Amino acid sequence: MTSHLTHVPAPDGIAASPQYSHVVWGTGRFVAISGQCALDASGAVVGEGDAVAQARQVFANLDRCLAAAGAGFRDVVKLTYFVTDVAHLPAIRDARDAHFAGAPLPASSAVQVSALVRPELLVEIEAFALVPEAATESGAVGGAARPYLRSVGGAEPAE
Repeated sequence: MTSHLTHVPAPDGIAASPQYSHVVWGTGRFVAISGQCALDASGAVVGEGDAVAQARQVFANLDRCLAAAGAGFRDVVKLTYFVTDVAHLPAIRDARDAHFAGAPLPASSAVQVSALVRPELLVEIEAFALVPEAATESGAVGGAARPYLRSVGGAEPAE
């Protein structure tokens, strides 16, 4: 079975990047995750002045938001990074790579901004995902419906 997403790291005539896919498409339920900042469950800033700690918290928050939609990082098709200094991008990439763990990287954009919603915040990231369509698989034990990923010609194996 193949993934419901297709990643194109480098279309003809476009230089490849190890940091993202240039094009991602697929089928499924669209999920938009609002920009997440380094705030804990009580709204307190995590890692004031520390881009590494903030990036880790942001990806943990994205993970929770994706889970609430029945999705995971494998379903993400686009990330947009808003940073107060592009020097924070290596910390963001490290946190991202820890959460994608072998999954194809999504399309992405990075924008340096003069400020975020609170002055102590360094990073905000929004995500867009496509969650696979669920269908009934014939022969499911006990008559229960089991979701499966529909093949759309993707190159990545589903897990």
